[in-house]
Amino acid sequence: MKPLFTIHAGEFIVASYIEQQFRDYLVWVPSRDSGVDLLLTDHECKTAVSTQVKFSRDFLATHMSDALRPGLKACGWFTLKQQKIAQSTAKFWIFVLYPFHQKEVDFLIAPPSAILNLLTSVHGQRSAYQSYIWVTKDKRCWETRGLSREDQLLVSKGSYQNPARDLSTYLNNWSPIHAALKA
Repeated sequence: MKPLFTIHAGEFIVASYIEQQFRDYLVWVPSRDSGVDLLLTDHECKTAVSTQVKFSRDFLATHMSDALRPGLKACGWFTLKQQKIAQSTAKFWIFVLYPFHQKEVDFLIAPPSAILNLLTSVHGQRSAYQSYIWVTKDKRCWETRGLSREDQLLVSKGSYQNPARDLSTYLNNWSPIHAALKA
């Protein structure tokens, strides 16, 4: 039996967060899967922003060594298809990084083109990407798939430097969505 209406946990977390933090916005759920998970509008429904939501359980608690845990807040693992990113009709993709041991959720909010550019520059041209997105306790965000153990430790300690892998600009940065809804 097919369910009549379901949203996944990530969509619920994003919608709930937006409704709590940004009371001037409305959140809409499309009736079918069109590549847009949530539609956000201003209160008058004059402007809209489409979003795709990606959710991962936290791998920090289950798959990380004790040496990495002190500086990390959440570690997500995402499988992303190149074609789906390239052809996305969503204006923004929102990655939900839900820490297992804390209540404070982090969001990575970026246009699909920025995501694809980063993945391509780091991992080359592929049909699908396995992406490890890590959030540190010092509020930095990194694409860590393929990093050496030494570099992983540097990420955890807050001393890693590599602009090609740095996603911190997009971490909890709702301003592009605000700007789009104010236009």
